[in-house]
Amino acid sequence: MKKRIGILTSGGDCAGLNMVLAAVTSRAIHGYGWDVYGIRQGTLGLLRRPVEAEPLTLESFRAPIPRMGGTILGTTNKGDPFAFPLDDGHIKDRSEEFAEGCKILGLDGLIGIGGDGSLNILRRLAHKGHVPFIGIPKTIDNDIGLTENSIGFTTAVDVATEALDRLQPTAASHDRVMILEVMGRDAGHIALSAGIAGGAHIILIPEIPYTLHNVAKHIQTIMKEGHNFALVIVAEAVKTEDGEKVVIADPTGRKRFGGISHYLADRITELTGAETRFTVLGHVQRGGQPNASDRLLASSFGVHAVDLIAQGKSDRMVAWQNRCVVDVSLEEAIKSYGEVEPQGTLVKTARGLGICLGDS
Repeated sequence: MKKRIGILTSGGDCAGLNMVLAAVTSRAIHGYGWDVYGIRQGTLGLLRRPVEAEPLTLESFRAPIPRMGGTILGTTNKGDPFAFPLDDGHIKDRSEEFAEGCKILGLDGLIGIGGDGSLNILRRLAHKGHVPFIGIPKTIDNDIGLTENSIGFTTAVDVATEALDRLQPTAASHDRVMILEVMGRDAGHIALSAGIAGGAHIILIPEIPYTLHNVAKHIQTIMKEGHNFALVIVAEAVKTEDGEKVVIADPTGRKRFGGISHYLADRITELTGAETRFTVLGHVQRGGQPNASDRLLASSFGVHAVDLIAQGKSDRMVAWQNRCVVDVSLEEAIKSYGEVEPQGTLVKTARGLGICLGDS
C-alpha cells in the first residue's frame, strides 16, 4: 500500500523551513511514490476537528516558495498538548487528541521540524500515538545537541553580521560605541560567529563571565590605539555584572530576554565617558530568505528524513557532523544541550584576533 507521511513545523520560525518542506515532498513523491500531508500550525493542526492538514505535491513548491522565509504551514510555540491551556485558565492533557488526529489522517510516519523543546514534545506525542517519528533540527540559536548546525542558524548569523557592517560606519562617523543585541536564547553562538565575522571589538556571551571593568578597559585601550569607535555584540541572555537576568514582560505577564544592551550602554558611558548607542536586532534575524548554507542543509535534512522512514527507523534526528548528514538518537540529541564551548575553536579564534570576551 502507498504510504502516507505527515510533516509539521513547530516552535519559532526561521529561514529554511520551506526548503525542508519542499525536499521532504520531493523525495517522498519522486523516491517512493508516497503521499505527503502538511499539518497546519504545528501540533494545533492535529488537535483541531476537522484536522487542519493539506496534501503537499510538487505543485505546492513552485518557485519562489522554497526560497521564502517563514513556513507556509504556519507554526506555534504555544499550547503543549500534554498541558494545554484552556480559556477558563485550566490545563488539559490533549495528547490523545493528537494521536487521534494522526489516525484520522492515516499517517504511516511523521516528520517534525523544531528546536529541542518542540522535538521533545513531538517525540512523546509520537510515542503515545505509535507513529514512527523523525526529527529535523531547526533553531537560529544552534543549541541542539549532536548536530554542528541547525536550520536557520547561518542565515541569522548573516543578518547579524550585516547589522554590524551597517553599524560600523555610523559608529566611526560619530565617535561612538555601538552595541548590537542579538538573539540566541541561552546560547551565544550567533553573537560569537557574527562578532568575529563582523569585526566586533567586544563579544559578550552567556557562557563566559565578564566584568564591566574589563569591557571598559578594552574600549579605552582601542581608543588609545587610534580607533575612534568600538563595536560590541551581546547575546540576549547575558546577565548583568551582578548575575541578574535582564528580561521584559508583555501585557499578559509572559517574560522574555531583552534589555541587556540598554544596561551595558548606560554602564559603558558611565565608565568611559564614550557616547554609546544600542540596537536590538530582534526578530529580523528570523525572517528573510535563507542563505545558500541553510538551503543546502534543509535539502539534505529533508531527503535523509524521508529515507529514514523508508528504512523503518523511528525516534531519530537528522544531524550534520563532519560535513555529512547522519542520524542520531533523538532522545540523546535533546539531552545534549549545544552551548558554546568556552575552549572551542571560535572562542580561541576571537581571542587570537584580540577581541575582548569580557573576562580579561
